[in-house]
Amino acid sequence: MRMYDLIMKKRNGNSLSNEEISFMIKQYTTGAIPDYQMSAMMMAIYFRGMNERETLSLTMEMAQSGDVLNLSGIHGIKVDKHSTGGVGDKTTLALAPMVAAAGVPIAKMSGRGLGHTGGTIDKLESFTGFSTAISEEQFCDNVNRIGISIMGQTADLAPADKKLYALRDVTATVDNRSLIASSIMSKKLAAGADAIVLDVKTGSGAFMKKEEDSFALAREMVRIGTGAGRETIAIVSDMDQPLGNAIGNILEVQEAIDTLQGKGPEDFTQLCLTLGSYMLVAGKKAHDREEAKNILAETIRNKSALNKLAQLVEAQGGDSKMVFDPTRFVRAKIVEEIVTSASGYVQQIDCEEIGMCSLILGGGRETKESSIDLSVGLVLHKKVGDAVKEGESLATIYANDLEKLEVARQRFLKAYTICETPVEKKPLIKGIVIA
Repeated sequence: MRMYDLIMKKRNGNSLSNEEISFMIKQYTTGAIPDYQMSAMMMAIYFRGMNERETLSLTMEMAQSGDVLNLSGIHGIKVDKHSTGGVGDKTTLALAPMVAAAGVPIAKMSGRGLGHTGGTIDKLESFTGFSTAISEEQFCDNVNRIGISIMGQTADLAPADKKLYALRDVTATVDNRSLIASSIMSKKLAAGADAIVLDVKTGSGAFMKKEEDSFALAREMVRIGTGAGRETIAIVSDMDQPLGNAIGNILEVQEAIDTLQGKGPEDFTQLCLTLGSYMLVAGKKAHDREEAKNILAETIRNKSALNKLAQLVEAQGGDSKMVFDPTRFVRAKIVEEIVTSASGYVQQIDCEEIGMCSLILGGGRETKESSIDLSVGLVLHKKVGDAVKEGESLATIYANDLEKLEVARQRFLKAYTICETPVEKKPLIKGIVIA
């Protein structure tokens, strides 16, 4: 079998067999196939596409290219959650403790973030001493003991995907639905969960800007998960404006804590209850979504979800007192209000620009080597549809550098569109995709 022949086959619009895909991924992972040939294949796939069988085969080969977590020693049905990412997306921080408090074991692998804010791992490290660099044995033991653990992705998890993504990133072949879906799902399958709930974002702050593209990606990933024998559900949710009010690592952690105390933003709370309801049903802890939502709401009322977060922090070396006392978090040196010069209603927010404001302040990474300032960011006071008056605060900005603050302020004000007539609020949940 020769890579040259496979490239020509795909270039001419033909489908690759499972054996050919297996050969290609195994040989590329070991270095036997050079980058220039795999680049040609990625471009051929970009233009010619892959059918459902090819996409599933590619995903399974990437998932099995390295370590596959064995979670069989963890009691119960393990349900994983994945988000395609967006501005203010701190969902795992509140959702995971809620679901764990309801009895579904949460054994989650997460990563660091590139872009406007850090990833889940960065946010958890806002807790002094918290570590996700734990062994697989400790990871499983924590889940059996307290029902939850979150660890960093190991270097050997789906290594073929890491190599392929780095190549796609520099050859303009990232934006292909089959390749995106297989990249996401290979890591989820390798992480070993029994069921997977996906939060696929759509809108100006999402990877997929158009709703039809987001639904197409959701369907692709659900087909892959189902084909791999895992119960898989996808929720398509709005990212035309930031999720919740907080953007920035510590600020988002504090908002997640507020949510577990019953004081969180309405949209963020709704998303946690929606995603969590599907996780509870998949985990056989509720008969239907209505019962599941009631169970999750009770974990907030009785503080069991808040206590579960504290248990997670303590089990992984962090200062659990910070869960109950927000004054223990590091605070930015400069805190100012961003006021509007117009009156009317918020018609639109350029979500991606709000994310860029956080990045400018130092809250995100431009490269993998960039360091993050965990204390900076923004807290919005006005969202789409809200009435505003001249001189009223649109947001509070947290900064440690006056020059960065001023640049972020100017970009923030340009990101808001205010009109004279009332604006209808968009639904947060756009739809559900199931097998």
